[in-house]
Amino acid sequence: MLLAVERTCDALLLDLDGTLLDRSERVRPASLEALRAAREAGVRVLVVTGRSWVSSEPILAELDLDTPAVLFNGAAVLEPGEGRLVEERLLANRTMERLHAFRSEHDDLMILMGARRKLCLTPRTEAEERSLDGLIGVEYATEEELVAEECVIRATFLAERDEDPQAYARAIAARVARPVYTTHFPLSILSRHRASRFIAVDVHAPCLGKAEALRVVEERYGIPAARVCAVGDADNDLPMLRAAGLGVAMGNALPEIQAEADLVIGDNDSDAVAKLVEGLLSGSLHAGAPAS
Repeated sequence: MLLAVERTCDALLLDLDGTLLDRSERVRPASLEALRAAREAGVRVLVVTGRSWVSSEPILAELDLDTPAVLFNGAAVLEPGEGRLVEERLLANRTMERLHAFRSEHDDLMILMGARRKLCLTPRTEAEERSLDGLIGVEYATEEELVAEECVIRATFLAERDEDPQAYARAIAARVARPVYTTHFPLSILSRHRASRFIAVDVHAPCLGKAEALRVVEERYGIPAARVCAVGDADNDLPMLRAAGLGVAMGNALPEIQAEADLVIGDNDSDAVAKLVEGLLSGSLHAGAPAS
């Protein structure tokens, strides 16, 4: 007689870059099959990414999920199949004035991102131009157009300097002196920018970061955090890894990210995500699993 196996999670939250996507920025075939199996088993699979709507779109189309996608590090939620954001937290006008002032004072690149639009000044050097490589849909604008832009979900700063990204983020937040949510990283963590010296800071309106996804699954599906598995590789994933019943770090994640996870799996160029899903469906993995 076969015994029914109880899965150990009801929702799976997946980061994209460095997690579900390999170094070629593709979803591995084994991962696609595993996610289809998870959906058939009743698991709610959500993409939770720092990417914008425009840059997430091809991947979301390939995954063909019927669940909301949490974008812009939690500052927006995309409704599947409807082509619209059901949530978007916009940066306040006073905040934008101070961000423009910081940009002018420090002479760094700043990209303004709305639901479907990205604007920045024309790069002045080859290094600045390379730092924008992979930024889908960016438009070059005049100073006047940049300052006049409204409905900004995120302002991204790019700076070529030998500085801790966290210190740069603190400097921006101090200059704004208003509630904001920031994420930061060296651009070199992205596969196409391995040799880059640029650091990046994303500034959003106040939110819970990627932990907003746990709120979404509870409000939409009644799934508590204890029944959620979240997978990521970078600092911006920590809010959801900490909040989920099972926080999983990729093997390519920085040591400090792995140290906070309940479980560490293989890197994003392996079938580690597929094997993780198999373990969740079989009941062999659960919240509180030891890191390995």
